[in-house]
Amino acid sequence: MTRPGPSALASTWTFFRQWLKNPLGVAAISPSSRQLARQMMAELPYSARRVIELGGGTGVFTQALLDHGVAPADLLVLELNEELHQHLVKRFPQVQIACADARDLVRVAGERGFGPDAPAHAVVSGLGLLSMPRQDQRAILAAAFDCLVPDGRFVQFTYGPANPVAKEVLDSLDLSSRRASFTWWNVPPATVYVYARRFSRAIRPRSMR
Repeated sequence: MTRPGPSALASTWTFFRQWLKNPLGVAAISPSSRQLARQMMAELPYSARRVIELGGGTGVFTQALLDHGVAPADLLVLELNEELHQHLVKRFPQVQIACADARDLVRVAGERGFGPDAPAHAVVSGLGLLSMPRQDQRAILAAAFDCLVPDGRFVQFTYGPANPVAKEVLDSLDLSSRRASFTWWNVPPATVYVYARRFSRAIRPRSMR
């Protein structure tokens, strides 16, 4: 069995320290597992080149996105916690990393070159949407889809089997949801959900007799 290296141990300790300070703001007691990261990457669109990550944490998904082939300049990471933000800046000096609230994504993305002329193909989220008020869920998802191409995806993980986004929020934004995968090899066990815009198919008119 391979033991975690010094950088992994440092990331885990940094994450756990932030959880001790703010257990409601940091949803888990340890960083996400590599198994969960692989499952999140598997749900990216095949042609995904530009990606936004919400809630970078210690960089598990950030590293997975880089390993997946996303160029550092084409990756924007938002992390609201200042200590975790500084950890990410030191670990990924070539990646665009902002200390910002996900509800303010449209402004941040515009300032970082992810505006209407260069939208993202996917948003990967480690935010604790399940514990958020519905108005915050709606604000974050609305901002995310404002920064995505028309067929872009929002890939989210949550603890437990329940959809973390309320049905009324999905309906108000005209979004579909799909439960993609589940892993026990995470602390706590996690489920991956994928959200996308609903596209209505054109209905051919009936022929007149």
